[in-house]
Amino acid sequence: MRSFLLDEGDGRSGQKDQLRLLTHERMKQELKINLDHITLTGELSLSENACGLIIFSHGSGSSRFSPRNNFVAQYLNKKGLATFLFDLLTREEDQDPRIRFDVGLLANRLVEVTKTLMKMASTKDLPLAYFGASTGAASALIAASVLQHRIKAIVSRGGRPDLALEFLKDVKAPTLLLIGEFDRQVIALNEQAYEKLPGIKSLRIIKAASHLFEEPGTLEEVAHYSAGWFIQHLGNRKNQPFHDYIFV
Repeated sequence: MRSFLLDEGDGRSGQKDQLRLLTHERMKQELKINLDHITLTGELSLSENACGLIIFSHGSGSSRFSPRNNFVAQYLNKKGLATFLFDLLTREEDQDPRIRFDVGLLANRLVEVTKTLMKMASTKDLPLAYFGASTGAASALIAASVLQHRIKAIVSRGGRPDLALEFLKDVKAPTLLLIGEFDRQVIALNEQAYEKLPGIKSLRIIKAASHLFEEPGTLEEVAHYSAGWFIQHLGNRKNQPFHDYIFV
């Protein structure tokens, strides 16, 4: 096992963020990212010829160990995409409901982690995208509204983009909203957000799927459509307007 330290400068404060990289095997790296007074842990899966990096933003009460997000991440890895799954909160913070549902705080964390990945030698040249689940989709959309064209695509799985309504007008990235057919309330909330997204967008309702996509074959569909969206738009530099509402 190799261990080495990367220092990233902060131009505004002059302070240095430290990122410790522990290599367990050739394709997987555990990252510890220092942000102010906390350290966030994540796992980077990276291949030599990756065509982009997908950063996962998990929902409240979840973590980088989410079996559903890991299933999707592994599928994306097989399609030539790098992935980064990390904990948005420390263990102590995750015990506080006020913090767990603070979408603004989570979005700020996501922005800072993304900026760190932009500076890393192994990821700085990769196009970036977000995959958000549940409330994590709102955090991803807010972060994308801040980072603008640096984020090339977004996928929301059973997400709550309605929690980011005031920020949607500033989202530049092509956005795919995936919702289960039986998740009626969340469908309505996604339709509301869909109308406010200004650019390239698609809303897909997955047949016979509930909020967690636990039904046979439904999570596979999520992974399939996510991979297609990322591969298509990570290479689409013009981001020409496109609207798509599909029941699948």
